[in-house]
Amino acid sequence: MPQTLLMIEDDSRLADMVVDYLTHEGFDVAHAARAAEGLEWLRSWRADLVILDLMLPDASGLDVCRTIRADSDLPILMLTAKGDPTDRVVGLELGADDYLPKPFEPRELLARVRAILRRSGTGRSASGMLRFGRLAIDRDARSVRVDDRHCELTAHQFDLLVVLAQRAGRVISREQLMDLTQGGAMDPFDRSIDVHVARIRAAIEDDPKAPRRILTVRGSGYVFSRVQDG
Repeated sequence: MPQTLLMIEDDSRLADMVVDYLTHEGFDVAHAARAAEGLEWLRSWRADLVILDLMLPDASGLDVCRTIRADSDLPILMLTAKGDPTDRVVGLELGADDYLPKPFEPRELLARVRAILRRSGTGRSASGMLRFGRLAIDRDARSVRVDDRHCELTAHQFDLLVVLAQRAGRVISREQLMDLTQGGAMDPFDRSIDVHVARIRAAIEDDPKAPRRILTVRGSGYVFSRVQDG
């Protein structure tokens, strides 16, 4: 499964070049031209890294960086055309993982992206394996284990677990879970997601009545905990 990158950049020519180059290198690359579009994309889909321009037409890249970092530890590579190092320092202080001044060579961008991905992120793996403490989710084999115990899940329950685990630390609504796993709108009275989550908990939690991996956020949905158990 290719790693997914989101580029938030209003320069369409630069964005087209980067998207083509990184796609050729084996990444799945999405592009948003505005801050609002990029943040909306991140609310609905998984990304392994964001390439973020400092200067956007509708917001500062620093503000976007702050917003992303408030919700997740998603790796961020910031692009800047400014010679003043102040913005770069502020970006790093706000949580950006690295920065790259414009203009840049595509090969340097690729090297920095790969370096950030190598050192980043609980649970991210190019091999398809997601690990959270004693819990291991093998996306390629579609299997789940806690320690040496195999966890029995249906295909739909496995998909639900992967969607939650890939967005660890983010609250996902029932409607989003339905859309991301089945691609369809959810009936407001449909509680099947709750039933499936209960069964996932029965399979992966030490105590399903006091879950530590999949938590309920009352009135909002579910969140997969980043906290790794021993």
